[in-house]
Amino acid sequence: MMVLKKFTLSLLSLAALGAALAAPVSAAGASENNGEALFNQRCAACHQPGGIGTPGLAPPLVNSLLWPALAEQAPAYFWGVLNNGLSGTIEVGGIGYYGLVMPAQADLTAAQMKALAAYVLGDLNGLNAVLADEVLEHARNTPQSHSQLRGVRKNAQ
Repeated sequence: MMVLKKFTLSLLSLAALGAALAAPVSAAGASENNGEALFNQRCAACHQPGGIGTPGLAPPLVNSLLWPALAEQAPAYFWGVLNNGLSGTIEVGGIGYYGLVMPAQADLTAAQMKALAAYVLGDLNGLNAVLADEVLEHARNTPQSHSQLRGVRKNAQ
């Protein structure tokens, strides 16, 4: 009887350990397609939860002027910034961001980039942006300089 009790406890301990080890894997898999969770993991430290930005450090990603002005260029611009990063000086809502240095996020998978774009462009900014694979592939294969990306942004505003 005592052996059976110890065996049952061992099985329960193994099951609990397995569940604990599986949880982070499941959470990582869930964030692959969860734009908000991925944003909070990768972007919110600078851009803040909800994309409201940090004055002088990281511009708000909730921008009712920029994204609609970019129109169908919005996904390409967004993915260009993710792939190449962005540095230099920009102004958003009268606030200057000088010496801006956003590192490239080119290590993200296509699914993660699409999830981030859907969250930032769709959920935060209300755009019905088409997230075409061809646009992402073009952005990955045609690197843009930070100056070019700032130019796209400036021309849209």
